[in-house]
Amino acid sequence: GTVISFSKQLLNHKTTVSRIVSLLGDEKSTEKNLSKCIYTVGIGSNDYINNYLMPQFYPTSRLHMPDQYAALLIEQYSQQLKTLYSYGARKVALFGIGPIGCTPGNIATYDTNGSLCVDFINKAVQEFNIRLKTLVDNLNHNLQDAKFIYVNVYGISSGPLAGLQGPNPCCSVANIANNGGILTCIPFSPPCPVRALEVFYDATHPTEAANLVVAGRSYVSLLPSDTHPIDIRQLARL
Repeated sequence: GTVISFSKQLLNHKTTVSRIVSLLGDEKSTEKNLSKCIYTVGIGSNDYINNYLMPQFYPTSRLHMPDQYAALLIEQYSQQLKTLYSYGARKVALFGIGPIGCTPGNIATYDTNGSLCVDFINKAVQEFNIRLKTLVDNLNHNLQDAKFIYVNVYGISSGPLAGLQGPNPCCSVANIANNGGILTCIPFSPPCPVRALEVFYDATHPTEAANLVVAGRSYVSLLPSDTHPIDIRQLARL
């Protein structure tokens, strides 16, 4: 399928909001209904996996240190979220980036220096996550009736995921380190027999089982660090 940028998705949502206004008959009714909706937004991983960590195709990592790149992403993200707010969003859950230095693709591509994961990648995405959590506080402080929350995907995914295994991919993938960035399953290759026990389906994407753990702890926090300042269940009650 086609990759649709967040900016394009916002334009599509603007069109949808206009249609809702037509259906409900006026903007106030639309605003009231949208203010009750819960929006979930999770972006950033591809900006690293398919850009910053691909120096053979993009100059980004040569132009910006990890903290600089994270700051640039958050600045653009901030403007986009303000646009989403202007279209009527009030309850918004922002999902941070997980420990992508622990994906099978990155482990196969980079030297882990004896670590379980590629530490420099995880440190880079944490620069993004730290700024995203701060952005949540800023948006809540500066935008009237805004209720943004941060979901700590990195922290949730860094611990044991309910007995799931890893970090091997569930399906057969090409030679990850030399396949030009193709991290998905080899077509028609058989998947592993028990996908419910695996963390990764291919070289980069988590399985449904792994996503269920993150979803559950984002809805009802298991630890205080799972979400900030509240979890999605509390957000729904506001």
